[in-house]
Amino acid sequence: MKTRILVVLCLCWFGGKAQFTDSTHYYVSYAATGIINQTNDGSSYVLTNNFKFNVRKKSISLNSTNNWMYGQQNRQLSNNDFGSTLDFNLYKGPKHFFFWGLANYTTSFSLKINDQLQAGAGGAYDVLNRKNALINISNGILYEKSDLMMNDTTRDVYSTMRNSFRLRFHFELQNLFVIESSSFLQNSFRHSSDYIVRSVTSVSVKLRQWLSLTTSLNYNKFNRTQRETLLLNFGLTAEKYF
Repeated sequence: MKTRILVVLCLCWFGGKAQFTDSTHYYVSYAATGIINQTNDGSSYVLTNNFKFNVRKKSISLNSTNNWMYGQQNRQLSNNDFGSTLDFNLYKGPKHFFFWGLANYTTSFSLKINDQLQAGAGGAYDVLNRKNALINISNGILYEKSDLMMNDTTRDVYSTMRNSFRLRFHFELQNLFVIESSSFLQNSFRHSSDYIVRSVTSVSVKLRQWLSLTTSLNYNKFNRTQRETLLLNFGLTAEKYF
């Protein structure tokens, strides 16, 4: 998995520039973060890889995000979680408002998700949109089909419609510090106890124009399986605009 992500990153970084036009903007980034703990009583580690690719024109943008988290505790598997999201934004509405659509796939050992597929659409509004500051809220409807492990022996395959609310912000301070966050609350229309919370918040310090030292906080709660994860990671982010 790491090798595939690095190959895609290199192709986008070095091979893509020749085919770009002046009216199209591209962004690619790869972040590798993790934490390792070693004591006399045992050891644990969690490593996270995150790859992003964005294509933006004046009226539309296409975004791809892929992340993989792997970890062990005392040589026992604790995390093997993969998520891939493809979404687009259509800037055809009133000022500061746009439409969005997405497709998302998730499989997670830690959250007991064998497979989860989500697809839907909605609208978003920029509460604040400046060069170095962004606050955005969005809401929409998703269709979800999931295959879950309720316990070691019980498997639950079901589908539902969800309301998906997101709060996102991005701030850059003196072109040196970057603080950004994306948080989701997804409630099922069928059962009030069936909800999902996802949140990723990161703080980065630029070491070079293309390289940053990154700290990220990842929180996930999948109430249907009564599972949640909280992870604080440290690592590096490489990015390029063109």
